[in-house]
Amino acid sequence: MNISRSENQAATYEDLLKVPANQVAELISGALYTHPRPAPRHALALSHLTMEVGTPFGIGRGGPGGWWILDEPELHLGADVLVPDIAGWRRNRLPVLPETTYFELAPDWVCEVHSPSTRRIDRFEKLSIYQREKVAYLWFVDPDTRGLEAYELRDNEWVLLASLKDNDKVCVAPFDAVTFSLGVLWP
Repeated sequence: MNISRSENQAATYEDLLKVPANQVAELISGALYTHPRPAPRHALALSHLTMEVGTPFGIGRGGPGGWWILDEPELHLGADVLVPDIAGWRRNRLPVLPETTYFELAPDWVCEVHSPSTRRIDRFEKLSIYQREKVAYLWFVDPDTRGLEAYELRDNEWVLLASLKDNDKVCVAPFDAVTFSLGVLWP
């Protein structure tokens, strides 16, 4: 859902704060976008991917560590406020988590888990903001097609690193130090 205050007036952070708690709200190019919290298959894919990446890279158990991996962080990137499904920062770029409820430093990696209400926004609206903010890696996970697409930003262009499906093995940058089955994301 796209809500703007008027044709000539951009939505504000105050408008975002008025959105009910059962909705996710984002400000993108002056428009307020809202959508419901994730459905179970979406939430499962998000949770399992967070465990697969967060355990070895966030906690350092079975992997190299060195990352902060968070579900649904609020990103303040210029005038845009985004809430990716999962984001990660290398600890050498973000040694300490901020005291605020949001991040002003763009993540190193973002994962968007597609749902019917977010797919178009993720692919067309947010993609260009992640590019502008120099997010190095972007993954799209789609529970409906049981797929993962992984991209790297090179010379300010998105380059497809991998297109995986079903139970394919995932060993993709920036988390290529470990391998897991994509099938763990699907019910």
